[in-house]
Amino acid sequence: MVRVKRGVAARKHKKNIFRYTKGFRWGRKNRLKLAKEAILHSFSHAFRDRKAKKRVRRNLWQLQINAAVRQLGLTYSRFINLLKKKNIQIDRKILAELAQKNPEIFKKIVETATEKTKK
Repeated sequence: MVRVKRGVAARKHKKNIFRYTKGFRWGRKNRLKLAKEAILHSFSHAFRDRKAKKRVRRNLWQLQINAAVRQLGLTYSRFINLLKKKNIQIDRKILAELAQKNPEIFKKIVETATEKTKK
């Protein structure tokens, strides 16, 4: 039976693993067994934190909107409720950005949301 020598394939496999662990500390950057384990952990953390990043961002936008709206005499929950009732569909990311960079436009949005409807 002919034996298979895996020198090239094994080197390619190891090279790919070590490419992902570049910059890791201690033996996890250049010892295969530790590098494989480190990759598994890092990929699972990356997957989890991509989801967590969305939660953190939304929370930050809510805080920024709340701070801006409170200066105008409202609370965050009342403001969002008024926007929904008036059918103003601007997402929280844009509202937070407007509150920081264009406060006059944000103020007009708040005035539009708070004005009474005429019958």
